[in-house]
Amino acid sequence: MNKVVNLISLGCAKNLVDSEILLGGMNKSNLTITNDPEEADTIIVNTCGFLDIAREESIDTILQAAELKKTGNLSELVVMGCLSERFPDEIAKEIPEVDRIFGSNDHKQIISFLTGKEFAKDDPLFFRSLMTPNHYAYIKIAEGCDNGCSFCSIPIMRGLQKSRTISSIMDEAVRLSENGTKELLVIAQDSTSYGWDLDKKVYLSDLLRELNTIDTIDWIRVHYAHPAHLSQRIIDAIADCDKVCNYLDMPVQHASDDILKSMKRGLNQEGIRNRIERLRSAVPDIALRTTLIVGYPGESEGHFNELYDFVEEMQFDRLGAFTYSEEEGTTAADLNDNVSREDKNDRKNKIIELQHGISLEKNESFIGKTMKVIVDQAENNIGVGRTEFDSPEIDNIVRIDGKVSKGDFVNVKIENVNEFELIGNPI
Repeated sequence: MNKVVNLISLGCAKNLVDSEILLGGMNKSNLTITNDPEEADTIIVNTCGFLDIAREESIDTILQAAELKKTGNLSELVVMGCLSERFPDEIAKEIPEVDRIFGSNDHKQIISFLTGKEFAKDDPLFFRSLMTPNHYAYIKIAEGCDNGCSFCSIPIMRGLQKSRTISSIMDEAVRLSENGTKELLVIAQDSTSYGWDLDKKVYLSDLLRELNTIDTIDWIRVHYAHPAHLSQRIIDAIADCDKVCNYLDMPVQHASDDILKSMKRGLNQEGIRNRIERLRSAVPDIALRTTLIVGYPGESEGHFNELYDFVEEMQFDRLGAFTYSEEEGTTAADLNDNVSREDKNDRKNKIIELQHGISLEKNESFIGKTMKVIVDQAENNIGVGRTEFDSPEIDNIVRIDGKVSKGDFVNVKIENVNEFELIGNPI
């Protein structure tokens, strides 16, 4: 009797890729996959361990799944991912309903556990099954991270950086494109330090130039660039490669020199400003997404005002703001977290409100223009898509009033906008 397996994927895009690889291996192993946890006799939860809110979600999800052992068909509960990599003993002790605990990259061992066989088939990566729509896919170019940012527990969970070779990434990219992928989203903990750790050192610029040669890929989108490692050669590659979107996801985290130094970010405000100016000079219409942390230990009103003024001056196209969350084992955890919860939320709201105004103004500049849009959803003569300036799920959308097909590129004339979306008709 085949096992019926439900896979729940939490957390970031890097986790999603791990889930997709596992799903591919399961599909090849004659396991029955279901989207309904109630039908499953085995549930796998791929957890996120980054930030307290994500840990709570992971634990709640495991506990909800454990309930199905009493009420549903569930006989086996498996936990994998960042949370289990970091706190395996605590999970085993606190949630005894969990049958097996695996790390983030134990795909073969998990398949072997599920099937009861030594998993000798090819690498599950080869069979990766997308959980995104077919027309876009994340491609993970490295695992782990060498940066010692004071607030971040990822090196504790995922280890030091291990880059994949360009040839293995190219093989996967070509396979994805042959299956209909038109947009590749390049991800790593720090994509800009890709390749430094390989025996034959390579750079992100080399990889982008290679990916740019795949005829059937239209867009290549780069995520998680560390400003301190954004070299001129990477900027030049973004400018030179026609398939690389005029878009960069570059988390700056803060803009006060004192806070940046405490965060161990490797650049001061002037250094970040210099990178942004060089980017905008090489790629004049580039859209910059950034991420900020407010309420870091020791952040005074003055430090926050420096950040606020910097955001106002830099006019980022997309921005995510988070309140500081203490991560056990990090160097920032030893600092006195002296900013009240109320102040943290207040500062976050101020930044988000500022960004709403910037976003609306930028969107208004598109009214009357015709934009190339990739269609992510389409039904009943309404489509939802994105321009090259937007990544799925986190950025703005284009609402298309007219009949379009999912996965197609269409030209849309923008008639109307708000802070979060452009609205227009297909031409």
